[in-house]
Amino acid sequence: MTDYSFPYKDAAFLINDVLDFDQMCLDAGLQDVNGELALAILEEAGRFGSEVLAPLNTIGDKLGAMLEDDGVHEARGFAEAYRQYVDNGWPALSGDEEFGGQAMPRVVAAGATEIWYSACAAFSLGPLLTTGAVEAIAKHGSEELKNSYLPNLISGEWMGTMCLTESAAGSDLAAVACKAVPQDDHYLLSGQKIYITWGDHQMTENVIHLVLARLPDAPAGVKGISLFLVPKYVLDENGRPGKRNDVYCVGLEHKLGIHASPTCTLNFGDNGGAIGYLVGQPNLGLAAMFTMMNEARQGVGIQSLGVAERSYQQALPFAKERLQGTRKDGSRYTIIKFPDVRRMLMLMKSATEAMRGLIYFAAAEGDRERAAKTPEQAMKHAARTGVYTPIVKGWITELAQELTYLGMQINGGMGYIEETGSAQFYRDVRIMTIYEGTTGIQGLDLAGRKTLGDNGQALSDLLDEIKQAARDMSAVENLAGMATSLSAAVETGREALAWLLERAPQDSNAMGAASVNYMMLLGYLCGGWVMGRSALKASQLLAPGGGDESFLKTKQLTARFYFDHLLPRTTSYLATIKAGSESIMALDEEQF
Repeated sequence: MTDYSFPYKDAAFLINDVLDFDQMCLDAGLQDVNGELALAILEEAGRFGSEVLAPLNTIGDKLGAMLEDDGVHEARGFAEAYRQYVDNGWPALSGDEEFGGQAMPRVVAAGATEIWYSACAAFSLGPLLTTGAVEAIAKHGSEELKNSYLPNLISGEWMGTMCLTESAAGSDLAAVACKAVPQDDHYLLSGQKIYITWGDHQMTENVIHLVLARLPDAPAGVKGISLFLVPKYVLDENGRPGKRNDVYCVGLEHKLGIHASPTCTLNFGDNGGAIGYLVGQPNLGLAAMFTMMNEARQGVGIQSLGVAERSYQQALPFAKERLQGTRKDGSRYTIIKFPDVRRMLMLMKSATEAMRGLIYFAAAEGDRERAAKTPEQAMKHAARTGVYTPIVKGWITELAQELTYLGMQINGGMGYIEETGSAQFYRDVRIMTIYEGTTGIQGLDLAGRKTLGDNGQALSDLLDEIKQAARDMSAVENLAGMATSLSAAVETGREALAWLLERAPQDSNAMGAASVNYMMLLGYLCGGWVMGRSALKASQLLAPGGGDESFLKTKQLTARFYFDHLLPRTTSYLATIKAGSESIMALDEEQF
């Protein structure tokens, strides 16, 4: 399997040149943070990823996690790697300084997170859920909960989980049946949760579960769900893990991929009740949980990019080394000389760069929201983040399926053999369109809450910004053709938006029928925007002869490929959107 190396040049270009990170930090009042520091952090993160985490990827896949009498045991080497992760201060990278965090911008955290997901996706899922738990507790928890739990979650001494799903309540959280009964200053929880990522392990001295459950007098449906914090070990009078709580792993799922990430079935309250503490207000738990969920959704987008990038890094040297063609004189040549192999490699290269750029754009929007000077500015940035989140989660996870498939295809028959590593990337990435909300749920979120919810205002603002980028590109001679394509793609986005606003009130099936295609259209459009802005900045840097000429020219050519081969997909998605729901809903159930 190929070694892993983070694409520093692309990250540096996006951070320093496309996003103008230094100015962002000045605007946010972060005088001590700049692009140079960000890249130094990423360099160290890359060293940890390549030297410590990457060697665990195959080991974890082969060994997996094991459920024993005393609980779940992680794969060999994971505990030692996690100890280094904590000792190096990585969990605290973007955490609140008040609770021991380093308060680095989300852009920096996004870059570091990609590294760790590329290196070993199964390992990095634990910190992903911990970050989400921190966000939920920080925003909705009482001062006592914040002071008791945030310092150790931010430091990584403890890990967090998200406990939503039940056997009869998957995406339909209105069916949650887990119960919480008040007792003194806490609650006693009973019920079962399934598919809990890193729900139990031995790597930390405590595991903090955020659990959706119902109070005895809760109304039916989603309006009756509350959120509770349930520690594996109840804290003693000194704030340290004390007695074992009544929550236990009773089963591990046998999965297609991410074998080293323990996906647990957790029983709460089999022995009298699991002690838990209310997070936020009674019966308003879903809003609190969505703080964690949205954090996780962006994280899953980063995870998908990381695995797709690793698949590309595995496929590229294989294509350069694999002898397959034979000339008339009997000499042989490598498969990278075949146009179709070039096509697949360019699809992988251009798509991962577009995905990375969109992830950085989304992370930067979160930074801008936090640094906003007025509530109005904060709301505007929050609305943009709301639009980005389902695209980052839905479009990127779907595209990553295609890219890891291409990685296997480039390897030919060797790609189907586990020893090459390509198959693992294909297996590991498959779950990412499903957890934290399926692709269909992301499409509905984008079309419903994020579009119909504000009559398309936030999306219209984004389309206006992309249109301006096309105008800026049109002023550069060698980008004029791409500018025309981007401008046309913006109009497909406007047509899709107008269609949805018009048809959704008339046809109850219109939104659901169009939503995934709507999301994918906007994903490829946003990818074109990222690549267009990158090509424009590359042209500006090349003009005075500055910068890395080879890299900048490669960036322009990669953008051109994206515009030739990926941006045109917006047209077909528009056609399927405008086809409406009629043929989708035409068959009777018995005709399937």
